[in-house]
Amino acid sequence: MLHYFDPNSRTDRDLGTPPVDSATLVSVSIDGVDIAVPEGTSVLRAASLAGINIPKLCASDNLEAFGSCRLCAVEIEGRRGYPASCTTPVADGMSVNTQTRSVARLRRNIMELYISDHPLDCLTCPANGDCELQDMAGAVGLREVRYGYEGDNHLDAEKDTSNPYFTFDPSKCIVCSRCVRACEEVQGTFALTIQGRGFESTVAASQDNDFIDSECVSCGACVQACPTSTLMENSVIEMGQPEHSVVTTCAYCGVGCQFKAEMKGSEVVRMVPYKDGQANHGHSCVKGRFAFGYATHKDRLTAPMIRDHIDEPWREVSWEEAIGFAANRIRAIQAKYGRDSVGGITSSRCTNEEAYLVQKLVRAAFGNNNTDTCARVCHSPTGYGLKQTLGESAGTQTFDSVMKADVILVIGANPTDAHPVFASQLRRRLRQGAKLIVADPRSIDLLKTPHGGEGIHLPLKPGTNVALVNALAHVVVTEGLEDREFIAERCEPEDYSQWQAFIRDESNSPEAMESITGVPAERVRAAARLYGSARNGAIYYGLGVTEHSQGSTMVMGIANLALATGNIGREGVGVNPLRGQNNVQGSCDMGSFPHELPGYQHVSEDGPRRMFEAVWGVDIDPEPGLRIPNMFDAAIDGSFKGLYVQGEDIAQSDPNTQHVEKALSSLECLIVQDLFLNETAKYAHVLLPGSSFLEKDGTFTNAERRINRVRKVMPALAGKEDWQVTMDLSNALGYPMNYNHPSEIMDEVASLAPSFSGVSFARLDELGSIQWPCNEQYPAGMPIMHEETFPIGRGRFVVTDFVATEERTNRRFPLLLTTGRILSQYNVGAQTRRTENQTWHNQDILELHPHDAEERGINEGDWVGLTSRAGNTVLQAKISTRMQPGVVYTTFHHPVSGANVITTDNSDWATNCPEYKVTAVQCEKVAQPSAWQERHKEQHQKQWGFLKSRDTDTTQVLK
Repeated sequence: MLHYFDPNSRTDRDLGTPPVDSATLVSVSIDGVDIAVPEGTSVLRAASLAGINIPKLCASDNLEAFGSCRLCAVEIEGRRGYPASCTTPVADGMSVNTQTRSVARLRRNIMELYISDHPLDCLTCPANGDCELQDMAGAVGLREVRYGYEGDNHLDAEKDTSNPYFTFDPSKCIVCSRCVRACEEVQGTFALTIQGRGFESTVAASQDNDFIDSECVSCGACVQACPTSTLMENSVIEMGQPEHSVVTTCAYCGVGCQFKAEMKGSEVVRMVPYKDGQANHGHSCVKGRFAFGYATHKDRLTAPMIRDHIDEPWREVSWEEAIGFAANRIRAIQAKYGRDSVGGITSSRCTNEEAYLVQKLVRAAFGNNNTDTCARVCHSPTGYGLKQTLGESAGTQTFDSVMKADVILVIGANPTDAHPVFASQLRRRLRQGAKLIVADPRSIDLLKTPHGGEGIHLPLKPGTNVALVNALAHVVVTEGLEDREFIAERCEPEDYSQWQAFIRDESNSPEAMESITGVPAERVRAAARLYGSARNGAIYYGLGVTEHSQGSTMVMGIANLALATGNIGREGVGVNPLRGQNNVQGSCDMGSFPHELPGYQHVSEDGPRRMFEAVWGVDIDPEPGLRIPNMFDAAIDGSFKGLYVQGEDIAQSDPNTQHVEKALSSLECLIVQDLFLNETAKYAHVLLPGSSFLEKDGTFTNAERRINRVRKVMPALAGKEDWQVTMDLSNALGYPMNYNHPSEIMDEVASLAPSFSGVSFARLDELGSIQWPCNEQYPAGMPIMHEETFPIGRGRFVVTDFVATEERTNRRFPLLLTTGRILSQYNVGAQTRRTENQTWHNQDILELHPHDAEERGINEGDWVGLTSRAGNTVLQAKISTRMQPGVVYTTFHHPVSGANVITTDNSDWATNCPEYKVTAVQCEKVAQPSAWQERHKEQHQKQWGFLKSRDTDTTQVLK
């Protein structure tokens, strides 16, 4: 199979066993070839590094050596027998022979035994052409099988086809245990086992369940590890073996996994985790590995459409007419209502280059700073809080850094569901002995890590994050756990003095805060002592930190805690925001906020602004523009009339849905550029087809500031990539943009943003990825930030007073709703709902504690009316002890659920990030959908009817 772009192909082959971390080298001779390798290296790996291939079946370099297949047997001078080279470490002066006649005869005999209980259907087997068993039979010279099929065998074992993405065929299984070990060592789920002994040994999922009913999370690690077709992707069974591959980057969460898109022509056969992916190291989750079918789903928009009013059917038109229609509408609105009456929203699912062009379009072609991005509603407090304290609006570490952490504090994040590949790495570290602290209203799966020890759970009440982090810091300071040397050398003394006086006050003690947070004081003290006394303490946080009225305050509180303990500036520590979407970090980096130009340069600063003006050839308004909530309010007020939305579904994802719908209905021109007719597109006047990550070139930036290449593997279904559409719209508005390739856009970014001055597509191809800043000082990027200094000189402590949210419970609304995500779905679900991931989560449900359910007469599966001050909806009940009494939980992946009909307009004081995590509600058993859900159903049917009955002018569309 041809393989396009694999700059590190030398490591793409399997070296048999993992590398060893040792500075001591030992010399060994293998088949007369002398090689020096780190002490502890296996003979098998040493041979591979020397270019000598030893046959193997149970060994893989991402799994610990197991020694079950015995095919890798060798002879070692001075030793008896034929030791397995995978489990035998090299010794200084060792002489190994891998190709003697006796070794060759032994390997053939072993292989003969395997084949005697294996179907000989190679020509019709889906693994034909990519089967390690087949390859090894050839490598050892097997020419006959003397034992036949008489007697007991496993050839009639029944297939398990329950999983929608792969098939388990036990008749092909050689019981090498690679799948079991991958599930344990790589994924950390421990869903597979070998049951029985001897000849009766078989692979089993959970308690011998079908895969679909087991604990399997469908990450694909077992499928990838399997050397035969025992575990095989259904796509390969149906389509055959791929013919070439292209390395690209996943478009789901903020981990930024790299994959080989394995292709037949322009058709994706499968996505295989890229071994040299520096964020995922060859691992994956169910979304990135299998849920790519949305890219060619029948619902994809493939032609531009326009209409004069949202109650009219669509008209399919040519790209030229659609762009012209949009440009004329924007110009007419600005002529009537003023320059500031229009704006744009960039996408955290699109590339850096596309986000850059949208904000440039707004600033240069629209002539204002009314540009914002979905980070407004997720991680904008991260940008503000880290900028104030550490001087940079991003996380401090690599994901790999967690492997050096001794204590891991996870706040308001659920990595196993939202960032599963990183969660697997984190769990690996827990199995190695690191201690875990989780601050979350729910009991998350991380606390149940198999063989991971017992963590400390701080089940705080929603809305009390700042009270908790202050209590933790109080213990650190009052018990002398602070790192005084780090504080003296690296932090502003006056800031620290003020903060110390504040945090030492008894009002911040765990005992004083217990009535606010609901967490027992002794548990808080135990957690603070554990983190404060750790050699390396790392903090990871998610939207459970930022999506609060004090989101920015909490981010600063986290930074205070890390600074006070000296947990900044080396491996194993740091402040690490877990970004929700694939390019949230990048959309912020590219200047999507209304107050910042690319590279976090404030529009009011004359120097940076004039530099952009010189390159762009326009004057840039020095005043920040409207944020997304301001745009909605202004639309309802009548002063904001035009909006360009690229790749975001604000009608589903933003809070107080009815307020958003009213705002969108008030617009005279809504331009939506997306893959599908999403909730926002139902209010659009111009519908421009988007392109998926498989159809474009560019870059994404993940949660660790890692810039990865996105590479086009198939033609854009609608004929244009997203950056080309934005460029066409800008040209139609009279502001010229003339790029030939996204690499030219990145070159422009590098010329204007100091943190990216060393970034280019050529450099990314050379290094694989780059963690910004990348410039003359850091030509290969900066994996760990703040090692010696901070961008602001010294770290700054900030006083973080706890201020209770205005969203409080009362007799009418006695419960608190908090929201989150689930493994199988992604964000608003537009992508994953169009894949087989629906198998696991085909509706949003409401989790509530048995006490709250019993009080209201609610049983498992009942329909429950959920009412807040903002609205009401109906969801199905799931009774769960994950929740504490008084707290209910749901996800927001399905538009019909109306989760954001419930959430309110309350937001973070500094950034307007919505307070999704705290909504006062009441629950009651009901028998019919809510009024909003009935209206939504009617609107959905009407708008889909308009789409299906659209007027098509074929001569225009083909232009």
